[in-house]
Amino acid sequence: MTIKQLIKLEDKAKQVWVISPELHFDVENKDFGELVSVNLGEKTKYRYIVPGTAKVIKNIALYQKKYKLTAEEIRNNFLILPACEFNPFITETAIYNGTSKDCVACAAPAHEDNNLVIKYETKTAKAMAKHFKALWKKYKRTNP
Repeated sequence: MTIKQLIKLEDKAKQVWVISPELHFDVENKDFGELVSVNLGEKTKYRYIVPGTAKVIKNIALYQKKYKLTAEEIRNNFLILPACEFNPFITETAIYNGTSKDCVACAAPAHEDNNLVIKYETKTAKAMAKHFKALWKKYKRTNP
């Protein structure tokens, strides 16, 4: 499924349940931002499960401002979880050749469901590799 197909699906939905590690699409993506704005105006119900990270808390504040929602609406629409409770929604991600030009990143369900795998664009793969390396160095104090 492409992003455009996903937008068409969301456009027709009466309720949307989102599990998001950062609220990227709802806050930072222009196409989804316009869609969420229209859908909220048409009374589409949005419910979010997010981890309680600093970035998410900041993005919830941006979301509230962007869509002109009350504090009560934010409380009703968001479930903010401790990061450890968020784990069941995380996909398995693998980065291949992370330090080279031919870096590839893929994601699949954490458990075997089928043979489908998501392959990220090169720009995203390289960004993921950069974050992986930074975290590894931060906690292991060596290069991966």
